[in-house]
Amino acid sequence: MSRALKYLSMKLYGFFHPFVAAIPYFLEYRKFCKSAKEQNDDRFELSWKNAYPCLNDKTSDTPFDYHYVYHTGWAARILAKTQPKEHVDISSSLYFVSIASAFVKMKFYDYRPADLVMSNLESGAADIMTLPFENDSLESLSCLHVMEHIGLGRYGDPINAAADLTAISELKRVVKPGGTLIFATPIGGKAKVMYNAHRIYTYELLEKLFEGFEIADFAVISDSPKAYHFIEHATKADADACNYGCGCFWFRKKA
Repeated sequence: MSRALKYLSMKLYGFFHPFVAAIPYFLEYRKFCKSAKEQNDDRFELSWKNAYPCLNDKTSDTPFDYHYVYHTGWAARILAKTQPKEHVDISSSLYFVSIASAFVKMKFYDYRPADLVMSNLESGAADIMTLPFENDSLESLSCLHVMEHIGLGRYGDPINAAADLTAISELKRVVKPGGTLIFATPIGGKAKVMYNAHRIYTYELLEKLFEGFEIADFAVISDSPKAYHFIEHATKADADACNYGCGCFWFRKKA
């Protein structure tokens, strides 16, 4: 097939696909209306004007974002083990902080503050480049799937190729000796910038960047075809086998 013909066929598929997919949807809608009528079920207003097609949800299993489901679940389990009196989070998933605040007092800060109001949870604004905390002051801190974005302009922050170095220094600065830092970021066998989406780090690079911290535990959310998606108690080799995996580090600050 020539390139021009292939391009045309893709365009035609894109144009006609919604109409083809709508046919079984319409037939099922008629079937549902008939079912409601036969059972005298008038509990709800049933009208075509309220139709809300969801044409891509008939899958054989439940799809999910491996990075964001696994890394937040992993981090919550760390907090369940450590049970800090208070935990501070910088810009991680709102699902993580809202759920974890059910069992740990949580303070959440973001460059773009979230209007999130729940019990046991405080929410405010902070810039990871200049965190508003004293040196060696925090018992428990997390920054999950955030560092890879700093300085790339994606979220309105200033362009700065080395911004992640400053941000990591800030995280290291505010954790008290013996304190916990829960950290997650994309990881793989080669360090690279996918501008302006994210960076991908290597295990070796992160070890160097977090000098002064020991790794209490490490997990990998892998995209290697030879590995399962989530590897607890992972190794450097597990991280190096990834192209775009997620490295989950439980750090402790050395005395």
